[in-house]
Amino acid sequence: MDEMQLHREAADLGMQVVYLGLLRKGPKWSPEETPDSARLQDAHLANIGDMVEKGWLVLVGPCGDDGELRGIYVFRASSLAEAESMAATDPAIQAGRLICELHPWLVGRDSLP
Repeated sequence: MDEMQLHREAADLGMQVVYLGLLRKGPKWSPEETPDSARLQDAHLANIGDMVEKGWLVLVGPCGDDGELRGIYVFRASSLAEAESMAATDPAIQAGRLICELHPWLVGRDSLP
């Protein structure tokens, strides 16, 4: 099913399509806290603030355990490609510390802020 059809079917069902981003440990993940990792984390958090201000992120937050899954992004985007370009602005993703696995997610039209 193409994305336009998915968006139309979601609308017909009283739903909307958003893009669920699962932030996982990337190939350059390290649990060590160094000045470089602290700077990268600060840049990651600043970018999240920018994405929220721009209206790209509807929900965002870290996972509470210390597992492979580090956090979740929920993007309001018109396509998977647009959500991918939004996620690619994250300095932690650019650095390979995190990867973002994206999925179209159908949710109730009024269920998200």
